[in-house]
Amino acid sequence: MSTTATATTPSPGIRHFANAADYRKRFVIREQIDKYLPGGKHFIDDAEIMRNLSAAADRPANDAVRVREILAKSRAIETLLPEETATLIHVTDPDLLQEMEETALAVKLAVYDNRIVMFAPLYMSNLCVNRCTYCGFRCGNEDQKRRVLDMDEVRQEIDVLAGKIGHKRLIAVYGEHPDTSTDYFAETIRTIYNHPVKSPKGTPVGIRRVNVNAAPLPVEDLRVLKQVGIGTFQVFQETYHRETYARLHPAGTVKGDYDWRTTCFHRCLEAGVDDVGMGVLYGLYDWKFELMASLYHARDLERQFGIGPHTISFPRLEPASGTDLPTTSPYLVDDDTFHRILIVTRLSVPYTGMIVTCRERPESRDAFVRCGVTQMDASSNIAIKGYSDFASETHQEKHRQQFVLSDTRTLEELIAHLAVEGIITSFCTAGYRCGRTGGCIMDALKTGKEGKFCKINAVLTFREWLDDFASDATRALCEPLLERELAAIEATLPKFYPTVKAHYDRICNGERDLFF
Repeated sequence: MSTTATATTPSPGIRHFANAADYRKRFVIREQIDKYLPGGKHFIDDAEIMRNLSAAADRPANDAVRVREILAKSRAIETLLPEETATLIHVTDPDLLQEMEETALAVKLAVYDNRIVMFAPLYMSNLCVNRCTYCGFRCGNEDQKRRVLDMDEVRQEIDVLAGKIGHKRLIAVYGEHPDTSTDYFAETIRTIYNHPVKSPKGTPVGIRRVNVNAAPLPVEDLRVLKQVGIGTFQVFQETYHRETYARLHPAGTVKGDYDWRTTCFHRCLEAGVDDVGMGVLYGLYDWKFELMASLYHARDLERQFGIGPHTISFPRLEPASGTDLPTTSPYLVDDDTFHRILIVTRLSVPYTGMIVTCRERPESRDAFVRCGVTQMDASSNIAIKGYSDFASETHQEKHRQQFVLSDTRTLEELIAHLAVEGIITSFCTAGYRCGRTGGCIMDALKTGKEGKFCKINAVLTFREWLDDFASDATRALCEPLLERELAAIEATLPKFYPTVKAHYDRICNGERDLFF
C-alpha cells in the first residue's frame, strides 16, 4: 500500500500510534465515555425506543387534534418529545401528511429563510483500519486504490474547488487510520485556509470554512482542531441499533466500539467544538428506530450541554466497491419513506440544519428541498484527488471513492435550478467567524434572528459567486432573484438596509468577503 502523506509536526497533548494494530488497541479512552453515561445508562435505549414506537402504533394513527398540537410545538421551534415524534411517524392520512410537509417547510423558512447553503466534500484519504461491511474504504477491500493527499495535492484540490468551481465551504473527510492522525488533520486544515487562490476573473477567493468528517476523537485532539479553526465536527453513527451495529462493525476495530462513537459529540462540546453534525446511514436498520434514536441523541446533548446538533445529515446506502449490501439489505429506504424521514426530522428537531448530498438522484434532491433541507453539495467528487485529476466536474472513479454519487450536476447547474424555484444559494461562513456558534447560534436560530443575518450574508456571497464564476446566462437568470431579495431586506430591515446596500455595492465593485 503506497501513500503520499507528508510528515507532520506533532501537537502537544495528543497521542501518536506506531501502526494500525497499536491504533486499534489504544485509540478508545474508556474514562472519556463513562463520564457521559451516568450510572452506566446509555441515552440510546433500544427497548425504550421500541416501546415508544409500539405505543404510537397502538394509538389512533390519524388523531388530527393531537397531530396539530404537535405541529404547533414544532412551529414554536421546540424539540419534540419521543412520544410526539413517534406519533408523527405513524400518521397515514394523506391530508395530515400534507399538513406535516407544509409545516416542515414553514418551520424551515422561519428558521433559515429561503436559502440553501452550498458546500463540497474533500476526501483526504481512503486508508482505514475498520471493516465496515457496507463501505468501499473498509480495510481489506482490494478493489480500492489507496492514498493519502500530501499538502501540495491538497493545494491542487483547493485550486479547483475554490478557484475554478467557486466553493467557499468544505467538509474535509478523513479515513480512520494512524497515517491520518490529528496532526495530519490540523496541517491539512491550515493548508486549506492559508492557500491563496484567484477566480477566473482574477479576484482573490478561497475556502473560508472547513468542516470535518472523521473518526470520533478524544477531548485533547478535539482541542487541537478547535485551535486551527474547524467549523462543524461531523460523525455519522451509521446505525443506532446495537445488534446491527455490532454485526456491521466487527469487534476489534475502533469503529466497533458503540459507546465511543455515540459519545463523540459530548467530547466535542467539552473541548469547545460547539457545532456538531450527526447522521444515520439509512438502509442499515429500520428507519423508524433510527429516526427516533437520532432524536434521543439530540435531546441528550441538549440535556447535558444545552446545545443540540448544528446539522443532521441523511445519507442512504449507495453502491460501493466490493460489497453487495447496498442492494441486498432488507431495510432499504424508498423515496416516499425518505421524504417522510426528512419531514419528521424537521418537525422533531426544528432548529437543526438538514443536509442531503449528491448521493441522491437529482429529481429526488429537487423534491426534498420542500421538506426543510438547508444544505446541499454540488460539483462533488469523492475520489481521492478527484478534483484536480479530472477535468470534468462530473467524472467518477469507483475504485478511488467510498460510494457512487447519483447527482452529478455542476454547482452552476444546481444554482440555476434553485434560482428558478425562488431559492437563493448561500456561501456564507460569517456565523463561524463572528462567534455565532454553539449556544449562541442555537438561541438565534430558535428566535429567527440568525435567519436575518444569514439572508443578508447569503445575498452578499451570492453576488460574489455570480460575479466571479457564473456564465452570462446564469447571471441573467439569477439577477432578478437577487433584486427581490434586496427588496425584501429593505422592507423588513429599513433602518439597516442602507448599510447592507453599501456592502453590496462594494462587492459589485470588486471587494470580497464582507459580512455581518
